[in-house]
Amino acid sequence: MCTAVSFKTKDHYFGRNFDYELSYGEKAIIIPRNYVFELRKLPALSKHYAMVGLTSVFDNTPLIYDAVNEHGLAMAGLNFEGNAVFYDFDHAMDNVTPFEFIPYILGQCKNVAEAKEMLTKINLVNEAFSADLPLAPLHWIISDSEDNTIVVETLADGMKVYDDPVGVMTNNPTFDKQLFNLNNYRGLSAKTPENTFDPTVDLPAYSRGMGTLGLPGDLTSSSRFVKAAFVKAHSVCETDESSSVSQGFHILSAIEQQRGCCEVSEGKYEYTIYSACYNKDKGILYYKTYEDSQITALNMHKADLESEQFTLYPLSQTQHFNYAN
Repeated sequence: MCTAVSFKTKDHYFGRNFDYELSYGEKAIIIPRNYVFELRKLPALSKHYAMVGLTSVFDNTPLIYDAVNEHGLAMAGLNFEGNAVFYDFDHAMDNVTPFEFIPYILGQCKNVAEAKEMLTKINLVNEAFSADLPLAPLHWIISDSEDNTIVVETLADGMKVYDDPVGVMTNNPTFDKQLFNLNNYRGLSAKTPENTFDPTVDLPAYSRGMGTLGLPGDLTSSSRFVKAAFVKAHSVCETDESSSVSQGFHILSAIEQQRGCCEVSEGKYEYTIYSACYNKDKGILYYKTYEDSQITALNMHKADLESEQFTLYPLSQTQHFNYAN
C-alpha cells in the first residue's frame, strides 16, 4: 500500500511513500530524451521528454514506480488490488500495457490537460511484462506544475479519470468513495474547538490538538487518505527549497509505516521502503529510504538529457549520521 501527495509553496511538489513487504531492488533513474522506450503494442518512443524517478529494472527495462518529466508533470502508480481491471486488445485504441503507462504519459505530455486528452485514446491492455513478473494491480495519480491533479482507475466498467481536488491518493476503495469519506471528518480543525456539545456545562480543553480528535491514525488506506489530506490542507512552512522539501517529508512521515506494525503474511511486514519528494518545477528528486533517513537529491538537469542511455543511482541503504563531536 502507498500514499501520494501533491502540494505547493513557492514551487510545486509531488511526493509518495512506497509501502510494501519486499523490495525489487529499487533505484533512482534519469531517463534522457533519446533513450528508446520499446512498447509492446505501439511503435517505440524514440524521442520523448526526459524524466527523473524511481524504478526497478528487469531485462534492462526500467519499470517506473514514480517520476517527474522535464515539464513538471509527475506520475505515480499505487496498489489497487481487488479493483484494478485491465482490458483485451482494442484495435480502435492505443493499446498500452500498465508497466509502460508512466513513461508513455510522461514522455509525451507536458501537463494534466494533455494527459487527459491522451487518456481518451488509451486502452490499458492486460499483458504482463513476463511470465515471472505478473501485472501489478495499480491505479495512478498524475499532477502537473500548475497543481492540477487527476486520478486514473481502470475498473470493470471502464477507465475512470477523476479530478483530485485534495491532491492525495492512497489505495482502496475507489477514489470517488475516498473523496466522499472526507465528509465524515469535516468538523476537524487545527484550532481548539468551542464547546458546542453543551455550552451550559464546563467542558475544558484538557489538551492541545483537540480539534483533531477523531483524525484517523491507523494504517488502512482509507485512514491514510484522510490523514494525508488533513495534514496537507493545514501544512504551514516557509517557501524556500529547504523548508518546502523538509515539509514534504514531514507530510509523508505522518502516514509512513514502520516495519512490524502491518503483517501481511507469516513473518512478512509492510513498511515504507522509500519516501520521495519531487520539485516539479526544477526537476529534482529527493528521497530517503527506510534504512537511511538522510535526504538524497538527484537533479535531472545536471545530466546529459540528450543521451541515449538511462543512468541508475543505487538507493542508500545505510543510515548516515552527522556527529556533533
